[in-house]
Amino acid sequence: MLLDHSVFVDEMSKHFLNPSDLDIETDKPQEACGVFGVLAAEGDVAKLVYFGLYALQHRGQESAGITVYDDRGNTHTHKAMGLVSQVFNETILAELKGSLAIGHNRYSTTGSSKVCNAQPIVVNTRLGDFSLAHNGNLVNATELRGELSAQGHALESTTDSEGIAFAVGEAVAEGKDWQEAIVTALHRCHGAFSLVMAMPNAIAGARDAYGVRPLVIGKTTDGSYVLSSETCGLDIIGAEYVREVAAGELVIITMEGGIQSLIWEVAKPKLCAFEMIYFARPDSVMHGESLYTYRMRIGGELAKESPVDADIVIGVPDSGIPAAIGFSRESGIPYAEGLIKNRYVGRTFIQPTQAMREAGIKMKLNPLKDVLQGKRVIVIDDSIVRGTTSRKIVRALREAGATEVHMRISSPPVTHPCFYGIDTDSQDNLIASHNSVEAIAKQIEVDSLAYLSHDAMLIATRIDTANFCTACFTGKYPIEIPDKLKRSKLMLESTAP
Repeated sequence: MLLDHSVFVDEMSKHFLNPSDLDIETDKPQEACGVFGVLAAEGDVAKLVYFGLYALQHRGQESAGITVYDDRGNTHTHKAMGLVSQVFNETILAELKGSLAIGHNRYSTTGSSKVCNAQPIVVNTRLGDFSLAHNGNLVNATELRGELSAQGHALESTTDSEGIAFAVGEAVAEGKDWQEAIVTALHRCHGAFSLVMAMPNAIAGARDAYGVRPLVIGKTTDGSYVLSSETCGLDIIGAEYVREVAAGELVIITMEGGIQSLIWEVAKPKLCAFEMIYFARPDSVMHGESLYTYRMRIGGELAKESPVDADIVIGVPDSGIPAAIGFSRESGIPYAEGLIKNRYVGRTFIQPTQAMREAGIKMKLNPLKDVLQGKRVIVIDDSIVRGTTSRKIVRALREAGATEVHMRISSPPVTHPCFYGIDTDSQDNLIASHNSVEAIAKQIEVDSLAYLSHDAMLIATRIDTANFCTACFTGKYPIEIPDKLKRSKLMLESTAP
């Protein structure tokens, strides 16, 4: 018997692997989420949202969802576990009719990996359905959910995002209009959030006062408005970049009134530095230039700060490649592709056995022996978190014939966990939190190791260096963290070198 597509996805999601189940463990801070929305004068926009989410797939691979408003203001939602291309097909998209829609890609930072935690979240109110897609993490999520539960709200998921949506619904029930209700809810939220929201005939976007997570506005040639986590989501549907949603800003967009802006809280900009270094796609634009350009520049700075005599420079695909090119250009050492990535690895229905893992099955990266044989190699990566993947890469390069392996990292050592929407290990699992650079080099088995300095990383942005959150490198958290939450991830006494 053939299963309905959504049933099939839900059933097969039970057998999905986590990325850490593959042969080379995921040893990076895990992405936040992707949010996207489209408002058009007419026509069905679900397919545009689908393509926007497709472009933002790197920000979350656990679940995907789209909520559409039809011409009567009623919502229709489809969401499930899996990649965008697994959750949606032509038939499903054709059934999602409406000129207003929002979508979400999820990587779980709060709430477990279950379909009940997939977004968008829809709440019925006296003014009509309110829907929300959230990128970030609230540090007061437990308190907010407790307040809402005490007030009789039946929360169905385990996410902080649901708390935001219900807080808006509660404010509407008290007699507030949409703008007042959203602002009231935002003031109850502490932490990092970029939100794409919808209500009948309008979409809205908001960022926390620190602007930790990105959000941009675009417009198509036919006059449709777009909200997206990154500009690459605009590019895929041919929308032109208008501007970013500012830190502490709420925008409500209608076809009749255009973009209406309200500064709901005074801005204290602290964009996550890892958005620049690793998370956002290299073709996305921030601060007037592509992140590819910025990442090449920090590679050049790395070459100035930590030169080494070698034969070739290679990057760990894909995120280490721009910095590797920048390192090569600055140092004059030739750039080469020494590691080939299997880009179709991700979630898979076929689980490698433990014996296969122990045999070193190369599912993600494969070294090019004829490029590496007899060479002194500089390998560039964007970060080291636990060190497990770095060690596997170094061993693979040596097995392929590299005579020396020197690792250079285009960010400072990650010594502290993130509480603002990036899934990092607890501090005691972060290799740099309790090891010197020399000790890390020994553990990952390289001939030498060096990191980009904190100052060089920020100066290379060419904007005010105070406008970034660098808590994962410094332990200085711009948004206050409740003690109980701190204790869940931080070591009682920091032993960072």
